[in-house]
Amino acid sequence: MWEMANRTLVGSVDQGTSSSRFLIFDSKTAELVTYHQTEMKQFFPKEGWVEEDPFEILSSVETCIEKAVDNLKALNIPHSDIKCIGITNQRETTLVWDKVTGKPLYNAIVWLDARTGATVKELIAKSSQKNKDSLRPLCGLPIATYFSAVKLYWLLSNCKEVQQAVKNGTCLFGTVDSWLLWNWTGGVKGGKHFTDVTNASRTMLMNLHTLQWDNDLCKFFDIPKDILPEIHSCSEIYGHMVDGPLRGLPISGILGDQQSALVGQTCFQRGQAKNTYGTGCFLLYNTGPSPIDSKTGLLTTVAYKLGKNKPAVYALEGSVAIAGACVRWLRDNLGIIKSTEEVEELASQVDSTCGCYFVPAFTGLFCPYWQSDARGTMCGISQVTTKQHIARASLEAVCFQTREILEAMNKDSGIPMTSLQVDGGMTKNNLLMQIQADLLGIKVVRPSMPETTALGVAMAAGNAEGVGVWSLDPKDLTAITTDHFEPAITEKDRDWRFGYWKMAVERSMHWERDESLRGEII
Repeated sequence: MWEMANRTLVGSVDQGTSSSRFLIFDSKTAELVTYHQTEMKQFFPKEGWVEEDPFEILSSVETCIEKAVDNLKALNIPHSDIKCIGITNQRETTLVWDKVTGKPLYNAIVWLDARTGATVKELIAKSSQKNKDSLRPLCGLPIATYFSAVKLYWLLSNCKEVQQAVKNGTCLFGTVDSWLLWNWTGGVKGGKHFTDVTNASRTMLMNLHTLQWDNDLCKFFDIPKDILPEIHSCSEIYGHMVDGPLRGLPISGILGDQQSALVGQTCFQRGQAKNTYGTGCFLLYNTGPSPIDSKTGLLTTVAYKLGKNKPAVYALEGSVAIAGACVRWLRDNLGIIKSTEEVEELASQVDSTCGCYFVPAFTGLFCPYWQSDARGTMCGISQVTTKQHIARASLEAVCFQTREILEAMNKDSGIPMTSLQVDGGMTKNNLLMQIQADLLGIKVVRPSMPETTALGVAMAAGNAEGVGVWSLDPKDLTAITTDHFEPAITEKDRDWRFGYWKMAVERSMHWERDESLRGEII
């Protein structure tokens, strides 16, 4: 039963690739009070292209807010108990809109969109060192299809509406957080065009050391700085809601979704790490107050900056493009399951993949390969292969990819992990968690409350100066209850299977070819 006195709630917008959600937490106990979720529609205009409707992104979140507030009423809790809200979002997804009309100039180009393969080659060719890592010293990232600046460069080169808006001085660029914040704080009537350091660190335009837009990076990508949002910390009051059931409420926290999960897992100490299983898979490792250069293909990124005058904390990140998206593909494209939840039951009907290995490189491979020309590959299929084996191979693919980034993380840090903290929607799948422990050879630790992504930005929002309803002092943080999965196979079996996975990955490489060469012998 919820106590009537001294209750303070914090709302958390979690706008992801496949769904939008609004969750409401109790700031004293970190308990989830209620939430509402709606699935997002994606568009695939061409092979490798992934888009979403900016207005649907906006309206889906607003629907979730309304429904979650209705849920509070059903619990006899006044929505005035909500003291602030935070925004966590799919990162890198690129939006451009007109600040006079408020209308999008193009669909949102989603982070895993691979249309910019040729653009990447063009940019690498014009870079000083003629390789994908030329800009790493400034931004910590390789030149790849993944990041916002490459997508924005494509838009500026190919979209007449964007070109005209830039010429007119009316174009605004932002990631999803900026789009939501601008609309909710007034839109065309003075909306705040801000972002936070974690989202900015994923654009390739922010200098990791100054935490500001970098003149050399903007010049390299031919991007005018006046279309970029102002960079702020992850925990401060950016503005107030001007409409809807939460009108007047401060928006006081912004974190990219993976960094938000790091905060939600309370990974505040150097050396702590977490892995989030969502549309993609993302392993973040807290490296403390200084950025660390990766030698193994990982990303150097900002983990968080919890206040205007607080220091930035950095992380190494391993990013996998396709995790939960692979299960969605089984449902939507192959039709072998009717819901994503069915994959566990189907895969449990066999005790192995019977030699089938599935590399879901639908839009290329991310960490540690950064191969945009890789494509999905299934190896080892035989007459006995069934949909059950394919379902299990899909789960194993997520776990093998995690092993690859964990091994890279161990090499960069010099300190092998002895356990892995996990979160995200896919962690509800017990079979997946057991396979992960088996293939890593270390303990997998899952929190009993899996909504750590939404929790992280709620903590940041509640802790902001001028709000002060959520203490981040270690002695005040609520202890996280967990369950564990221990490895149950031998090291020999683990390494044998990983060797086959590596063979399958090799076969997925350099599959996408230049269309201009069609008809020639290659």
